[in-house]
Amino acid sequence: MSNPTKIQFKMVLCLAIFFLAVLSFIIRLKTYDFKILPKTFICVFEKAKTSTEPNSIDVQIHEIMTLVNRTLPNVDFTFLNVTTSAKHSTATIVDYKPMYCVGDTITVRVEMCNYLGEKKSYGGDFLRARIFSTKLGAGASGEIKDFNNATYNVYFTLFWEGEVKISILLMHPSEGVSALWKSRNDGYKYIKYTGKFLNKSQEVETECGFCLDTKEEKCNYVEKRYGESFYCIRPPGVACEAFISLKSENSPYTNLSRVQKNLFIRFSNFGAEIPKLIQSVEVQKCSNRSRKVLTKCQIGMHPTFPSGYFFKRQWFPIYCNLSTSEPFTHISSCLANKMIYLMGDSTLRLWIEYFPKIIKTLKLYNNHGNGVHRTYLEFDLTNHIYIQWKKHGHPFVTQSFFSVKDHAYIASEIDRIGGGSNTIIVITVGQHFRPFPLDMFIRRVLSIRQAIENLFLRSPDTKVIIKSENTREMNNDVERFSDFHGYVQYLLVKDIFRGLNVGVIDAWDMTTAYESYRVHPQELFIKNQINLFLSYIC
Repeated sequence: MSNPTKIQFKMVLCLAIFFLAVLSFIIRLKTYDFKILPKTFICVFEKAKTSTEPNSIDVQIHEIMTLVNRTLPNVDFTFLNVTTSAKHSTATIVDYKPMYCVGDTITVRVEMCNYLGEKKSYGGDFLRARIFSTKLGAGASGEIKDFNNATYNVYFTLFWEGEVKISILLMHPSEGVSALWKSRNDGYKYIKYTGKFLNKSQEVETECGFCLDTKEEKCNYVEKRYGESFYCIRPPGVACEAFISLKSENSPYTNLSRVQKNLFIRFSNFGAEIPKLIQSVEVQKCSNRSRKVLTKCQIGMHPTFPSGYFFKRQWFPIYCNLSTSEPFTHISSCLANKMIYLMGDSTLRLWIEYFPKIIKTLKLYNNHGNGVHRTYLEFDLTNHIYIQWKKHGHPFVTQSFFSVKDHAYIASEIDRIGGGSNTIIVITVGQHFRPFPLDMFIRRVLSIRQAIENLFLRSPDTKVIIKSENTREMNNDVERFSDFHGYVQYLLVKDIFRGLNVGVIDAWDMTTAYESYRVHPQELFIKNQINLFLSYIC
């Protein structure tokens, strides 16, 4: 073969390889499901461009979003009377008996009908199930199985003797779930941020957010390692470094139609009790039943659902033994010489507000910060205890200005901690993410997991505990803050942190079991969360 012929052959071969590569890319592009978040990809790509890490995290986000998108119902309707009606649905105990034993499992069959009394043909309703005894201060969650044909099984384990009442609520019909899912991922329009800049001695306010649709000059506040970005419109003549504080407010934006809003009427089809043929069962202790002896609660245990139950207002996990004596009685010696970092939202700030009530030598240090969302520090010079609470990074939703000078994302905070056997980190995220597209929350949790993995490489004896988010009020602002949004996040947190050597405090299960409808749960829950926390580390 002559030289010109060889050159031509190589050129043809190179072109063939190039076209095969392009064809392969096009095929993959066509199978990539871009319909999931059509209005949020611009902001996602902006974040990806600022990241120095490989795009593997974006691939993970896409895979998780695809899975969630396929799991949730995608239904439309024209008339309200064809949607799920709690009043016309029924709940029946399968193979009912006049008496049950402690440890038995009962199954409740739920059949969902519409307002016409007709059996529906698809599932996806958002239900909440619990058993309880007000007299005994007892409660436990039920495990729900969706057969995707408007039939559900709810499984309850009977943990105490006496009368046990049953409650099954329709939190949202499947049509409402579908509407909320689409609305959440419509963009970043539900929360409006106002930033405050200092121009010499004068304060100047400007618009901030995650995706600003403007041609004005923007300040970009980037966390390059984890691909996080936040923007503010730059005030004229003011440096981006002069950004000092931030607040938010709910915008008037809604993605729900008038007929969809009718799906969220309290006590009608939102938080409505499903009628039961039998309201309660009788439970007794049976001599032939022996309870399994549980090992002490320890880091690395990942509870299933339900993870425990309340009895006499105390939480008992079902996967481990709290201890022979209440951990609170040894709290000072347990926490002696410990450095405790609480990272997250105000549901975790409740911990640092509660600690001085049980450790009298623990004192709050006045670090002269502004507002309730400042960094909190507590010291016990007698037992050498250090406790810090710090809010997580954007998004933080509050109507009062808070300082951004101590701002940091949780993953970055973890990267700065040396760790060690006397270091304890407690993390919770969720409530402030509900009004934003789910991909933002997934990115944050994945980055936290990565930071924890790196922490364990340099300091494997550091103790890390994940507290899930809890349920909150049932009010009219469901489009932003519905517990449906929180429940999706709760499940993702459990899955993403699975396999890590961390402790888990299932605040969602606790607040469901004892029917809490407060974003800041009462002291009963804080005490039981800290009790489990102490069991993990003492």
